Amino acid sequence: MKQQRYDVVIVGGGAAGLSGALALARARRSVLVIDAGEPRNAPASHVHNYLGRESTPPGELLAIGRGEAAGYGAEIVEGRVASAERLPESGEGEQGFRVVTEDGRSVEARRLLVTTGLVDELPPVPGLVARWGREVLHCPYCHGHEVADRPIGVLSTGPLAVHQALMWRQWSDDVTLFLHTGPEPTEEEYEQLAARGVAVVDGEVAGLEVADGRFTGVTLASGRVVPREALVVQARFTARSAVLESLGLKPVAQEMGGVVIGSYIPTDPTGATEVPGVWAAGNVTRLTEQVIGAAAAGLMAGGAVNGDLITEDTRLAVAARRA
Repeated sequence: MKQQRYDVVIVGGGAAGLSGALALARARRSVLVIDAGEPRNAPASHVHNYLGRESTPPGELLAIGRGEAAGYGAEIVEGRVASAERLPESGEGEQGFRVVTEDGRSVEARRLLVTTGLVDELPPVPGLVARWGREVLHCPYCHGHEVADRPIGVLSTGPLAVHQALMWRQWSDDVTLFLHTGPEPTEEEYEQLAARGVAVVDGEVAGLEVADGRFTGVTLASGRVVPREALVVQARFTARSAVLESLGLKPVAQEMGGVVIGSYIPTDPTGATEVPGVWAAGNVTRLTEQVIGAAAAGLMAGGAVNGDLITEDTRLAVAARRA
């Protein structure tokens, strides 16, 4: 941290944070990005559906982004932000915030952009975490092409499992729905699954079979092993909202088809939160956003933050001129 006060401090250095940093640095703002170095997509081998960067490894995409933002003057430091607080307004009514890291460093900012992402909370089945982002998947648009035409399993833990199985059937004609702890499909759902050739297996899943470093099948509590090469799960998406909560913002539940799939921090379309001077972008506010969407949200928020600072700069300049 080369200075004590910045125009903007960005908490989180993923696609959203770096995109916002790039826009703000190009707008000649002093920008500090504080990043813990724990990107959500670190287990994945490649980023998909990112026009112009299709199949780029996640770490490589972030390195490119850091270089681009730093090239325009943004500072990027490693650290984990513990909390943020609003500072008393100056005599001219200028806003400000103090950001404190877990190791005790602190820095001030005129505005905050929080892009801390989310945590994927997986069902409590042994072996899922170790294979997450490799053969244990959740998004067909992120990973469907890579497992196309292979034997795919879908782990049912809630009412959305049938929907998942029918969706993944687009990529493979060998899809098996493991009922596990999920609800029994309705008669209409059974008919849909049968019409699409999706097999249904009763019984709880006890674990995963792995051979030669690859996932090879699902082990049922009965001991039966069903060979599979990919397993789809419904993770719970929990926003990393601690920094925003320290400013008084509260996460709210997000539903899909009447089912709660996670929690997020609400914002307006530009990323502005209910706390004046604080913006959020990426998965912390949009749970189902892919990488390219998070980058776009970071750009939108960066532009909005700069516009807000221009308004304040102008007001302060007018006040100074009158004085």
